[in-house]
Amino acid sequence: MHPRLLKTFLAVARTRNITRAAEAVHLAQSSVSDQVQSLEAELGAALFTRSKGGLELTPAGLALKPVAEELLRLDAEARAAVQAAVGQTSGQVTVGALETIASARLAPWLPGFQARHPGIIVRMKVAGSGALLRQLEDGDIDVVFCFEPRHFAKDASDQRFARRTIMAEPLVLVAAPGQGTTPGDIATLAKLRFVATEPGCIYRHMVDTAFVEAGVDAPEIAAEVGSIGVIARLVAAGAGFGLVPRIAVSDAIARGDIVELPWPGSARAAPLTMIWRRRRIQPAALRQLLAAARDTLVPTERSGAESTKHSNALFANSS
Repeated sequence: MHPRLLKTFLAVARTRNITRAAEAVHLAQSSVSDQVQSLEAELGAALFTRSKGGLELTPAGLALKPVAEELLRLDAEARAAVQAAVGQTSGQVTVGALETIASARLAPWLPGFQARHPGIIVRMKVAGSGALLRQLEDGDIDVVFCFEPRHFAKDASDQRFARRTIMAEPLVLVAAPGQGTTPGDIATLAKLRFVATEPGCIYRHMVDTAFVEAGVDAPEIAAEVGSIGVIARLVAAGAGFGLVPRIAVSDAIARGDIVELPWPGSARAAPLTMIWRRRRIQPAALRQLLAAARDTLVPTERSGAESTKHSNALFANSS
């Protein structure tokens, strides 16, 4: 069974749809269908059956799925072992990141890493935390950078993955210029309107948790949007307050579009975590990127109470 066929099989099993699987593995729909049929012919059994909800795994497909995942893992480890034996340090690494982290942290950092490691090609995928972790699990991404508190991640105890928190990103309360001063306590602040992302998003979780941990109900959400940049613009227009990572709105604060207000309580921060799949032998390119991120990916700005060195973590450390 060729690894290419197994990867296509797993994509179809995950998406339950030929079109979406084709997008995931960057093939034409006809090629995906052909590869599934080739695998079925090789094994002498049907792997999928159609239902109203999409393609379903047959008993044979269910039996193949964990074996296919293990074979692909062994294939990757075999390649890594050969690379290590011949001293190869080049290769390709696919990095996944939240949009905020990709633009504010990784984009300034990656050119320096690539200058030090010219043989390593870095690809980046930007998506939400849930999609990134699914792609990591499927092997489409090598390492994910996201804000991931332990009790927010469903698979935080999954021993297939390793985690390291590399910094604490300060959270800041922002408002439109002239909107007023911060209320003296969190209970009063909770009665005001906020702009936030949708439920289930890590940024929304940060907002809700900041109030719940203070013993008050989460505030009324004036608008739910899927982008921190849009949140900043809505806050600037007076739609409500925002509680976001400072790196996401530092430019808007510097331009005077929005203002940073003191949080009525202890400083808040969120852990920036990198997550990768455990392997007996890590590919050399990934190993070097992980080491460099641990040692050199640090904030460039420091400002008094906003310094990550002095921020109290909002969430439990996930390393």
